[in-house]
Amino acid sequence: MVSKKSSAIFPVLVIAFALVCSCSTTRVLEDGQYRLAKNSVEVTNDKKFNPKEIEKYIQQKSNSYILFGWNPFLNIYNWSGKNSDGFASNLFRKIGEAPVVYNPSQVEASIENIKRHLEYLGYYNSQVDSDVKVNRRNVDVTYNVTLGKRYKIDEITFSIPEGEFSKDFFADTANLSFKKGDYLSESVLEQETERSAAWMRRNGWFGFTKNYYSFEADTLERRDTANLLMMIKEYTRNQSPDNARPFHKYTFGHVDMTWDRDLVFNRRVLRNMNTIVPGEIYDEEEVNTTYSRLSALKLFNSVNVSLNPRDSLDIVDCNISLTRSRMQGFKVNLEGSTNSNGLVGVSPQLSYFHKNIFHGGQWLNLSFLGNFQFKSSDRRVRSEEFGVSGSISFPKTLGLPNTLFTGPNIPRTEVSASFTYQNRPEYTRNMISTSFGYTGSFSRNRFSYQFFPVQAKIVRLDHLDPAFYNTLAGNPFMRDAYQNHFDLGSSVMLYYTSCPDLIPRVSYQYVRFQLDASGNVLSLFNKSMKRDQYGSRMIWGTPYSQYLRSEVTYGKTAVLGKNGNRAIALRVLGGIGHAYGNSVTMPFEKQFYSGGANSMRGWQARTLGPGRASTDTSFVIPSQTGDVKLEVNLEYRFPLFWKLYGALFTDIGNVWTLKATEDSKDSQFRFDDFQNSMASDIGFGIRMDLNFLILRLDLGMKTYDPSKGENAYYDVSEWLSKDSYAIHFGVGYPF
Repeated sequence: MVSKKSSAIFPVLVIAFALVCSCSTTRVLEDGQYRLAKNSVEVTNDKKFNPKEIEKYIQQKSNSYILFGWNPFLNIYNWSGKNSDGFASNLFRKIGEAPVVYNPSQVEASIENIKRHLEYLGYYNSQVDSDVKVNRRNVDVTYNVTLGKRYKIDEITFSIPEGEFSKDFFADTANLSFKKGDYLSESVLEQETERSAAWMRRNGWFGFTKNYYSFEADTLERRDTANLLMMIKEYTRNQSPDNARPFHKYTFGHVDMTWDRDLVFNRRVLRNMNTIVPGEIYDEEEVNTTYSRLSALKLFNSVNVSLNPRDSLDIVDCNISLTRSRMQGFKVNLEGSTNSNGLVGVSPQLSYFHKNIFHGGQWLNLSFLGNFQFKSSDRRVRSEEFGVSGSISFPKTLGLPNTLFTGPNIPRTEVSASFTYQNRPEYTRNMISTSFGYTGSFSRNRFSYQFFPVQAKIVRLDHLDPAFYNTLAGNPFMRDAYQNHFDLGSSVMLYYTSCPDLIPRVSYQYVRFQLDASGNVLSLFNKSMKRDQYGSRMIWGTPYSQYLRSEVTYGKTAVLGKNGNRAIALRVLGGIGHAYGNSVTMPFEKQFYSGGANSMRGWQARTLGPGRASTDTSFVIPSQTGDVKLEVNLEYRFPLFWKLYGALFTDIGNVWTLKATEDSKDSQFRFDDFQNSMASDIGFGIRMDLNFLILRLDLGMKTYDPSKGENAYYDVSEWLSKDSYAIHFGVGYPF
């Protein structure tokens, strides 16, 4: 059944879509100017050749397209017209993307670029021409490419200095980047010189580079083939034979470390970080490993490794200079939100860190947090949460020998503990938790992980409101979630990002996976445990929780525009948790929720879902949670002025229970119907980019709320009415 509101909103969306699509993309161009609408590459004689190998060498790029050759921000820019004066015109230009003005001279430059690159790839005497088509004021440029001749490598011979150098070189020829029968190309030869030179530097040949390599290819002896001679000369490509000097194989000499005198530090830790051993054959990888290990301590602003050869003795000394960074400091984080019903939420956090607490690179972190919700119009609607947590991270793997980890990244051991006090109208709750595990990263910090084999938590509830207690007694799902319990389990988190920078300035993507398991070890001792009145096994007089919980997140941010100051960010996440064995449902703190500054921004945290279910009246302040979560977030970011940026966003998602509750079946997740219970919102925001910090203010407006039944859709006129929007303040991007 389609409601009146849903039938009313569809024409509005269709009209808005039509307006954007129908608007000219060339309206702002001056007389005689054309928009470069599209570049394309056609390879006429090899359908297997990937045109993308060529497209990046085209000098003038056309406007980027987001979906099926459409860029709505190009249309929006043209709403401003030629006259950019006025607030509306300036706003359209800030939000939109300017059309690329076609420049004919760039076409010829692109043709030369493409020819040079094809020759680098081994296609000799390729033919490239252009076909320019004009449709009104839009230009499409097609580059027609006829690939040139290629030569297969027939024989491979070598001319290498004799002696120990020759012995080390030929020990590696099985790993050559090319072999007989491969196509000859400068790109393959260049790749091999870099690989081979690195191998030689790993085996004692300090200072040896790719510039000592040269090649000769004879293509006349046999048709379509090339005899390849690979040469290493004792002088570089830009030198003459008069500069020839014999190569020397080096060993490590002295290894000296210096750092600021006022930095008190345990020398044994530095020795563990250093993998350069005096007297051993010079190995460039050991130098890089030492540099990475020392940098990973995060104690130094700079790590400078200076290599000084003693030519007469074939020894290279190593001097490592360390410049200290700030050892301790404070961090402040603040999130706030309010909605159209007057519910205000504030979450401050103050953190203290010390990066060298025991003078051995141990990191200490102390955090103090609060979470307050209230209504100024009703004093009964109020909740407080206070928490304190502390952790110490050691630059070693406690319980495991350091000799197991020979690479640039040594896992750190983390021990943490926390206490949280919650006071809500329905109950008072205290939580104590502790954990022990390992954290680390590799592949230049693109991959990181956390593995906590031990995580424990004790939760105690006091001062239950009588009405809330009666609700728990009659509902096994709520009773299991809101009861005293003991949680003992393990967790693992895996994370990959294509850009590990704190605030990425380039296009990137990331994937995060987390798995929690609890109660499985304790369940082995069920026979020796007593039961409570509901049949749950207890440890120390408290039921223990048993569940599996998993969450996966994928995110991608595409940087747009010539200046890279526009971006489209996408996040897709899903999670599921299942209680079994000793538990009917997951503990409240492990259940999923939606809404808030980093989630469904049309709602405050924990006010959405589950499914189509209405708000649970057992709670004075909404606390809607579930076992399943699905969410998609899309955001367009664009510059305004100074350090201010704007954002347009939409969020789609919800949480669900795996089982129908006694009060409602509308909360249950069903594959055949979940898409109809996905909530949605739209909104806009302001960001202040201070380089080291991003402050954010977002206004999210509900467009579809599945809990409203037939009134689920919100007309445009209702977006700023009661119970239809939320305002959020936060630090950093939401995703």
